[in-house]
Amino acid sequence: MFKVVTSRMIVPNMHLLTLEAPAVAREAKPGQFVIIRAEEEGERIPLSISDWDEQMGTITIVYMNVGRTTDRLASLVEGQEIPTVVGPLGNATDIEKYGTVLLVGGCYGIGSIFPIARALKEAGNKIVVLIEGRSSYLFYWEDRYKAIADKFVQITRDGTKGYKGHVDRLPEIIKSLDTPVDRVIVNGCTYCLKRVSDATRPMEIPTWVSLNPIMIDGTGMCGVCRVSVGGETRFACVHGPDFDGHQVNWEELLQRRKTYMPEEVVPLRTSKSEEHPHQHREGCHG
Repeated sequence: MFKVVTSRMIVPNMHLLTLEAPAVAREAKPGQFVIIRAEEEGERIPLSISDWDEQMGTITIVYMNVGRTTDRLASLVEGQEIPTVVGPLGNATDIEKYGTVLLVGGCYGIGSIFPIARALKEAGNKIVVLIEGRSSYLFYWEDRYKAIADKFVQITRDGTKGYKGHVDRLPEIIKSLDTPVDRVIVNGCTYCLKRVSDATRPMEIPTWVSLNPIMIDGTGMCGVCRVSVGGETRFACVHGPDFDGHQVNWEELLQRRKTYMPEEVVPLRTSKSEEHPHQHREGCHG
């Protein structure tokens, strides 16, 4: 069993969970993930590792509450335990000295991009961090990024902070920088990954995305997480999660991501309606 050290909402519908998982904390590297079960008979879900402390033996995850399992995770309190934390899984993000690296994070990707940004900075890169969201009240960890980034940029759809709009303003932002961007790394919802990849393709900037397809075992055995990259089938759990964003078949991935959306949301709505008959919650996949 894995003990909960911290469990709290950090911005609306976005939660932070710190768990005692010393074996995972000893081996974790930027860009990897874990498979978690919130209860004995529960489903297995993949969640990116946003931070870890090897000495304390803890890992930290930032996740969005979108369905039955994440709702159960959000109900946990300090001292409770969960039965499964498997990892670290997936390949670590390639950390080298590239020059100037632009890191883009949205929703839970604001958390999962942090260890990558930190490692790239330690490797001697110039770091530009861009976080995006519908509004400024959905931003978190801003102080963490300001402490390591050479430039920190924000985009909000409603214009409450930074640039107004979406990541389609990326070319404009890149052209405003005082040095060329040598690499772009993106974490967040599938739509954000696709939009960034579309924006950087004409600019011919290498763009790497952390894919988040449906996943079950996380070891390449089930094949559920298959994606098409460069016309070939890849399993995100063992070949990824990082892939060349300019080679991903985004339309196929977006369709596969929707496969079990009703099964995810209906149990959540049902349980909430039973608790609060006059309230309804809407799940969000970004």
